[in-house]
Amino acid sequence: MKEERIKRLNTFALPVSGRADMADLSDKPLDLNDPKDRKQARYDLTWGDHGFLRKRFANRHDIGGGMYRENQPSPERIAVWADEGIKTVVNLRGPSPKGFYLLEKEACEKHGIALENYRMYSRDVHSKDRLLGTKDLFDRIEYPAVMHCKSGADRTGIMGVLYRHFRMGDPIEDAIEQLSFKYLHVRHGKTGMLDFFFDDYLTYKAEHPEISFEDWVKGPYDPADVKSRFMSHWTGNAITEWLLRRE
Repeated sequence: MKEERIKRLNTFALPVSGRADMADLSDKPLDLNDPKDRKQARYDLTWGDHGFLRKRFANRHDIGGGMYRENQPSPERIAVWADEGIKTVVNLRGPSPKGFYLLEKEACEKHGIALENYRMYSRDVHSKDRLLGTKDLFDRIEYPAVMHCKSGADRTGIMGVLYRHFRMGDPIEDAIEQLSFKYLHVRHGKTGMLDFFFDDYLTYKAEHPEISFEDWVKGPYDPADVKSRFMSHWTGNAITEWLLRRE
């Protein structure tokens, strides 16, 4: 039944596109107790955040061990999660004054689901602390859980790799499957920085077989150097940088 439910959610596969509309947290947040602001929040979710593309497509996948990955949920989607027994939602976009986040936060509170905000990036490198902090995150949250970003492709991809490695014990060589077109991840363009990061570790490991991923992150990994080397050969294209416009 679980596999059939996931298959049904992914029947209408549409690419999530459009520029991110993540306002600065200094912006005045909407007040959902105000009918006008609530209407604006719905507008933000549906049109500003391209929720209409996610209406019949959750990009849902079972990572394993009680963890699922999806795209940005609507309040109605969170109600479905509650019925399924989901205990924790991990929001990889971080908090925002925009409607999509405020409605998500409200829905999680309404249904008794813990909301964890753990911001990740789809087009940038991550600090050592941010990467290693995922290990603690996965150990302390309640399961079953769902991780999501906007499209469920890139940030859920890198977190899927880290989850399978840190929580399930899979080697990076196998876990990196979480970053693939199966989940709508495109490595051509700046989102390829995520792939480059893991490839850099595997290249280093080939010369130093004894080093673990965690020790590499703690030691040789240099975020600025990885980004510099990636950007030195990266070239954008119309599909990834204009049409998809990854957040």
